[in-house]
Amino acid sequence: MNGAESLVRTLVNGGVNVCFTNPGTSEMHFVAALDKVDGMRCVLALFEGVVTGAADGYWRMKGTPAATLLHLGPGLGNGLANLHNAKKANSGVVNIVGEHATHHIQYDAPLTADIEGIAWPVSHWVRTSTDAKVVAQDGAEAIYVASMAPGRIASLILPGDTAWNEGSGPEVVPALAPRAKASEEAIQHAARLLEKGEGTMLLLTGEGVKERGLALAGAIAQKTGARILAQGSNACLQRGAGRVPVDRVPFPVPQAVEMLADVQRMILVEARPPVAFFGYPDRPSVLTQDGCELHRLTELSEDSIDALERLADAVGAKIEDAPVQQPFAPEMPTGALDPAKIAAVLGNVIPENAIVVDESVTTGRNFYPLTAGAPPHDWLQNMGGSIGYGMPVAVGAGVACPDRKVLALVGDGSGMYTVQALWTMARENLDITVVIWANRTYQILKGEFNNVGAGNPGIKAKDMLDIDRPDLGWVEMARGMGVPSARIDTCEGLMAEIQRGLAAPGPYLIEVVL
Repeated sequence: MNGAESLVRTLVNGGVNVCFTNPGTSEMHFVAALDKVDGMRCVLALFEGVVTGAADGYWRMKGTPAATLLHLGPGLGNGLANLHNAKKANSGVVNIVGEHATHHIQYDAPLTADIEGIAWPVSHWVRTSTDAKVVAQDGAEAIYVASMAPGRIASLILPGDTAWNEGSGPEVVPALAPRAKASEEAIQHAARLLEKGEGTMLLLTGEGVKERGLALAGAIAQKTGARILAQGSNACLQRGAGRVPVDRVPFPVPQAVEMLADVQRMILVEARPPVAFFGYPDRPSVLTQDGCELHRLTELSEDSIDALERLADAVGAKIEDAPVQQPFAPEMPTGALDPAKIAAVLGNVIPENAIVVDESVTTGRNFYPLTAGAPPHDWLQNMGGSIGYGMPVAVGAGVACPDRKVLALVGDGSGMYTVQALWTMARENLDITVVIWANRTYQILKGEFNNVGAGNPGIKAKDMLDIDRPDLGWVEMARGMGVPSARIDTCEGLMAEIQRGLAAPGPYLIEVVL
């Protein structure tokens, strides 16, 4: 058994049974091993940014890591932006990165690169296997690291000869320790802050914005008079009718500062202290008021459900008293589309148990309130800010949850970064409805041009912010990659086409001309 087969068997035995791939010459023995060993689903993507984004989406919905297969330094480099997003989302990923055979590296062939140097900024663990006999052991450690709470990026670099030489056979992945518990001191201090009532806020993310965490936080807030709020971006927020509703820190700095203006005490449940997305000449970076007391209840690696249960007991809160969102559907709009009307349409069509992947950027900034009363669903956001995350994450979510509807809401500028994801959706027959907001501009940058004090954009500046001349043809691009599609520009058309996409098996794309 060669090193490659030893590694694949270690992966499968360790619970890694999906590999998102874009291989090259140095990975051919690993490809042969994937072909030989049962139990691994191989999903091909035509760009490495789709590979890494799909692995992110898979972890968010499955909670176990997928593997990626990337070709040398340039292949890893092509996947860096979505590995950045995955790392910010605390997603567990096992990257397998091919490398030249050890005897060949010295000749500096065209694809030779500092793979470890490329991998470290987007990884928690990096290792280059030195011999075929240690490949399986290295793979077992990579799985262990990737699976550690809250999820980590492990990058294993596999020289060609360590794949083709005789290996050790599969290795066993070490058992994971349970999540650490928050200290009793942290619980009691949070309880004392909550006794002060108004002016106290629980800021949530991670397990805190899943159904159980929100129910506990909602009960605590109901009992004490505190408020709850989610981070601006969250890897997976569970919301909809019957669940405790939670707002998020707004993206625009003035709105965020206003929302947090009366917060004197903030209890952090996995969340980071709120800061602005960017630095501006005349706006604060820290969004809380001077003097706001910050108290950390749980770190990302700690058991937030246990901590919230203990905190609820400490303040006498009962989970059944938590206020839940009542179902509602906005009045259906008609005629020409705008962001508010789009939000109303979405509030009428999101199906129960849907997975909504949100990369709407400016068009979707106000989607949240009007979709709050839809049936229960999961809402996935871009944690790292690097655009091109939406469709690849939808691919990973679709692979992880084939029994659920995936609705990907994507700006046209963002979508062009990883348009190749459409081909993978078609090839795998994934049940994903992609909605493209075709405003034919990087609209967010027009607002940011003013926010940073750059003045009014001139002709050349506007040319760098618009993506027309020629207009992108999303219907034609989707059909060229095997995805049925339609183009609409009215509320009635959007409603009908989303319903059509959700009803039919397989992928569907809707280009919404704004």
